[in-house]
Amino acid sequence: MFEDTSSLRLLLSRFSRLRLGAGQFHSLRYVQHDTVGLSVTRNVIDPPRRQSSCGVMLCVRVNGNEAFAATSDLTEQGLSRAYDRALQLAQATGELGLLKLPSLQGEAVHTAYASPGAEQPLPDTAYWLDVLRGESARVPRHEKLVNWSAGLRITDRQQLYIDSTGSEILTHKRLFYPRLDVTAFDGKQSQRRTWTVARQGSNAVVQDSGFVGQIEQVADQALQLLAAPNTPQGPRDLLLMPDQMILQIHESIGHPLEMDRILGDERNFAGTSFVTPDMFGHYQYGSPLLNVSFDPQVESELGSYSHDDEGLVANKHLLIEGGVLKRPLGGALSQARTGLDGVANSRACDWNRAPIDRMANLNVEPGDQTLASMISNIEQGILMATNRSWSIDQARNKFQFGCEWGQLIENGQLAGVVKNPNYRGVSSQFWRNLSAVGDHSTFEVLGTPNCGKGEPNQSITVGHASPACVFQQIDVFGGQA
Repeated sequence: MFEDTSSLRLLLSRFSRLRLGAGQFHSLRYVQHDTVGLSVTRNVIDPPRRQSSCGVMLCVRVNGNEAFAATSDLTEQGLSRAYDRALQLAQATGELGLLKLPSLQGEAVHTAYASPGAEQPLPDTAYWLDVLRGESARVPRHEKLVNWSAGLRITDRQQLYIDSTGSEILTHKRLFYPRLDVTAFDGKQSQRRTWTVARQGSNAVVQDSGFVGQIEQVADQALQLLAAPNTPQGPRDLLLMPDQMILQIHESIGHPLEMDRILGDERNFAGTSFVTPDMFGHYQYGSPLLNVSFDPQVESELGSYSHDDEGLVANKHLLIEGGVLKRPLGGALSQARTGLDGVANSRACDWNRAPIDRMANLNVEPGDQTLASMISNIEQGILMATNRSWSIDQARNKFQFGCEWGQLIENGQLAGVVKNPNYRGVSSQFWRNLSAVGDHSTFEVLGTPNCGKGEPNQSITVGHASPACVFQQIDVFGGQA
């Protein structure tokens, strides 16, 4: 999996020679990642962007206290210095620790995870630029189409986790982020339409995602929005397409269910949660149609992996079942703090950050209705797609979201396009208004590359998959005309 296996073996041998205290748990997490960003704007190639990073995070546990130290110095001396720093921090914590963790951790694990097709060599930059230029050139010549771009970001991330139990967990993820962006302007107002996909896998992700040839529809929709009336205001049934559902899931289910946030760890930065520990097991989070899973085993989804960054095996769990809140997004530390069953979601964005409770793949399970059947059952409603703005309060409860694309639904049929569609609600009530869940034909695997959380901040990849969903009598309104 790792191209330079000799360097990897050398790292393992150096780690094994560290001065390790008897009975202490310790781990090393090595991360190497390389990212390239390419784009073509108005048929002109933009300067390529490249980023590379490599280093290790060492963790030491002494008398139930855990501490971390990171370094990019992978020599034996560098690892030893980092280990000593972590050891001193753990010892200095003394009786001030939040809780006492066990000195040892489970049985040894030897396994490897790789994105499907990640072993394939990547085409060179010239190949991808040709793809992007070809897509950019498809934009129709129209006086109102004033700006457009086609872009692609590729991240290759390799990780090794080893610990004092003898575990060795190799991970190789290759992530693709193709995107399209078109802006229309009529001299008074502008409308922007975008298209994005975020998946892990092989080079085929770009082709299989529907990227090639997509920009013509994106441009046409930008022009439609420019000519469309503003979204009407008032309560309507709301049909959210998957590319907006992922934002709704992320902000009003994912973040509220992070256990460290519930316990108050994030209050100084990203806020708290309206959810409390005593809600799990009985709280009616949504209608009986709502089933939400933590599922790190979905092929190609951004947050798929075999084990989290603390070596905990990753399995599928329902967090919300039949609308009832079942379990939090809490890793090993949060589970020890609360006594609640959690999931394997202790994750770090890089080698110089300690793992914390994060979303991974957080999905709404499909229902039994086609898109046509959902539309036919709506007397007065609106379809919304593709997020363009979001605002949510400190407790992840009251929210207001805006979308790029709106289309009225009248008497069971799609009607005219409307611009500047927005809606608002309260998380603790919104999901109880869920009245229809789309089937597998409406289900899409998507995600986001930049979920921010933690102090110091960590921007991490998160997978979301969802069908289209209908919510009854939601307050919708238009933006600035």
